[in-house]
Amino acid sequence: MDEKTPSPAYDESISLKGFRFTKQRREVFDALMAKRDHPTAVEVFMRVKDTMPSISLATVYNCLETLTECGLVRHVNIDRQSSRYCANLEDHGHFFCDECGLVIDVPLKSKLRPRDVWKVPAQAIVSHEEVALRGLCPDCAREKKESQITN
Repeated sequence: MDEKTPSPAYDESISLKGFRFTKQRREVFDALMAKRDHPTAVEVFMRVKDTMPSISLATVYNCLETLTECGLVRHVNIDRQSSRYCANLEDHGHFFCDECGLVIDVPLKSKLRPRDVWKVPAQAIVSHEEVALRGLCPDCAREKKESQITN
C-alpha cells in the first residue's frame, strides 16, 4: 500500500460514521500524521495548501471535525487558545510549555490509565479523559537556567 492509499482502518472509521472518503480528508489526515506536533487548523491548512492549492480553510476545519468525530484524531485544547489536533490515539497526556507554546505528548509510565489513578465519585461515568501538564519544555527550562547562571 503506498502512502496515498488509505489504510483499511482509516477508510473503515470514516465509512462507519457515514462519511465518504475524500481527497481533502486524506490530505488533512496525512498532514497530521506526517508531523505530529499538535498543529492548529490554520497550521494544517498551510501544510495542505502546498499539495492542494484549491483547498479552503473552511474545508480544513470541516475535515478536522470529521476526523475527530470518526476517532482518527483528537482535539487538544489549551485554555482559550485555538484548538490543536493530535494524531496519537494511545492513552497519553499533554505537556504545555508556558513559554514557547510547545505541546508534547506525555506517555503513561505504567499500564494504569488516568481513570485508574483518580478517585472518581461513586456512580460517576467517565466519558472522556484529558490529562494536562504545564511548565517549561526542556529547551525553555535550559534557557531559563542558563540565564539565571549569567545574571
